[in-house]
Amino acid sequence: MGLFYWSFVGFFFGFFFGVGCALAVVYSIYVHGYRQAMEDSLLDEKSERYRTMLPKVLESFAKRKQKP
Repeated sequence: MGLFYWSFVGFFFGFFFGVGCALAVVYSIYVHGYRQAMEDSLLDEKSERYRTMLPKVLESFAKRKQKP
């Protein structure tokens, strides 16, 4: 029982906590990017990146809208 028990404990800590921590990091990066995008969209003077990406985003929305 000793080897099986410790193998299970190691698997649990290594896999479940490892994946959970990785997902938490990815989620925090996603949330920060979303928050930054919202802040950029509310600025009076838009950044150069915003102005160059806006036509591409609008084109992408138009393509999605045309699909049945």
